[in-house]
Amino acid sequence: MNRRNHFHDEICWRAVGMLQAGARQSAVARELNVHLSFNHRLWNHYQSDQNASGRRGSGRRRITTTADDRYLLQCARRRRTLTARQLASQLSATARRPVSRPTVSHKLHEGGQFARRPVVCVPLSPAHVRARLHWAREHRS
Repeated sequence: MNRRNHFHDEICWRAVGMLQAGARQSAVARELNVHLSFNHRLWNHYQSDQNASGRRGSGRRRITTTADDRYLLQCARRRRTLTARQLASQLSATARRPVSRPTVSHKLHEGGQFARRPVVCVPLSPAHVRARLHWAREHRS
């Protein structure tokens, strides 16, 4: 099966720089350990577009931007009791486009946040915490 390698922009720009300096394509290919056809295609692409960066890949387009992802993680950290569905509706309202619950779960997972499930117990207020501590001290055995 024929496999096409994708090279980082750094290697592409190094190759273009060497070719602009007057190096032969075969010498550049040997130096960078790439195939001669890579240099040929890269040089033709650079001469026509003045750009050596790779083209955008095909595939499904991203629903959320990186700013949306940061906002989502920030909201999840601030309000830890929100579920993924609530975060999705909040992000949809903010971004003004529909964002699904699985998308939110994936983005939280990428950011290191997990388990967006409904909370079983109600968090105690500071007054309740003091009252429970007072009761525990009185009823110490």
